[in-house]
Amino acid sequence: MSWTERVFKLQDHGTTVRTEIIAGVTTFLTMAYIIFVNPSILGDAGMPKDSVFVATCLIAALGTAVMALYANYPIALAPGMGLNAYFAYTVVLGMGFPWQAALGAVFISGCLFMAVTLFGLRGLIIRGIPQSLRNAITVGIGLFLALIALKSAGIVAPSKATYITLGDLHSAPVVLASLGFLLIVALDKFRVPGAILIGIIAVTIASFFFGGNQFHGIFDMPPSIEPTFLKLDIKAALSHGFLNVVLVFFLVELFDATGTLMGVAKRAGLLVPGRMERLNKSLLADSVAIFAGSLLGTSSTTAYVESAAGVQAGGRTGLTALTVAVLFLAALFIAPLAGAVPAYATAPALFFVACLMLRELTELDWDDSTEVVPAAITALMMPFTYSIANGLAFGFISYAGIKLLTGRAREAHWMVWIIAAIFLFKFIYVGGD
Repeated sequence: MSWTERVFKLQDHGTTVRTEIIAGVTTFLTMAYIIFVNPSILGDAGMPKDSVFVATCLIAALGTAVMALYANYPIALAPGMGLNAYFAYTVVLGMGFPWQAALGAVFISGCLFMAVTLFGLRGLIIRGIPQSLRNAITVGIGLFLALIALKSAGIVAPSKATYITLGDLHSAPVVLASLGFLLIVALDKFRVPGAILIGIIAVTIASFFFGGNQFHGIFDMPPSIEPTFLKLDIKAALSHGFLNVVLVFFLVELFDATGTLMGVAKRAGLLVPGRMERLNKSLLADSVAIFAGSLLGTSSTTAYVESAAGVQAGGRTGLTALTVAVLFLAALFIAPLAGAVPAYATAPALFFVACLMLRELTELDWDDSTEVVPAAITALMMPFTYSIANGLAFGFISYAGIKLLTGRAREAHWMVWIIAAIFLFKFIYVGGD
């Protein structure tokens, strides 16, 4: 019996080495945009982009390898979209905390994440949060990402009279970003693997000719990770006023990772009797990746929904994920290209991801105002206050308040009341971000 058969049990899953490798390549192409986008976003928070690039590749490889070898799941991990935006634009730029302290908060949330997974509390917490608020969190993060993308592309600009207004549509960044977005949508429609990655690279290449960008090559030895490695500041993360930051990291990680894992596993036919024990292993694998990423120097790591592309290509075991991990390690050697990617080249990718996240709106019960109004508040307050934390806070507080005033308090799980009370206490005694 070969090593791949002993470790991954390919025959039991009706797959082959060739199928699994092709599936792994497919998954990698659909999510490789993160090696360009994550350094761009965290770089805005003052983090060294080259080191973040290395940390992104390493944690994606490490986390995905653990998922492959421990849980035998065809699911890849990498720093999560939305979580990196919260890290950079709310915690660091909005609240004024050093990025080292923000990494400390990620570490703490990762430890909490591991604890609730090991003690079996993860499912209890998930069941306690209303489905409407879970959907709203995804939508709100999508709107938040959309605003960031439009700002990075120069399509929206600040205005004293109206807060935001239309940017200079004749500028090269706006034109290139718009064309890049249309290219991504068209390629995705035709199911071209790596549509987002192709769009980023196409805009980057065009920027050398029309945007004044400088080309410094493609391949080189990886930069040093020393500027971000073990630079987290746990003491600062535990300082006054940081509770809501850790709570938001924890809640978003909880919903994002759990929902993605179960959704992709179900599509792969792995949520059946006899294979359910591997789900618990996969939950632990993504928990380990969160605090490991904080040690390396990046925001929260989570399971990627793009893994569904690999499942669609036939991936059923951890060999698919192991292939993704190897490819992320290989990506370490394209640092010059990653460093040359301008913000307006990653903006179309952010905007496309944001558009896809809005589909959760269809899951809301629009006939029940006690559910849909708190959900709408959650989603709208994230971009309008430029804070995922504030969106969550207003969402939970309004949900509890509306249920109480309409005589339907029993419909709200005790977990909702606890979270709402924490956020309300924060607003009363600490204030906003």
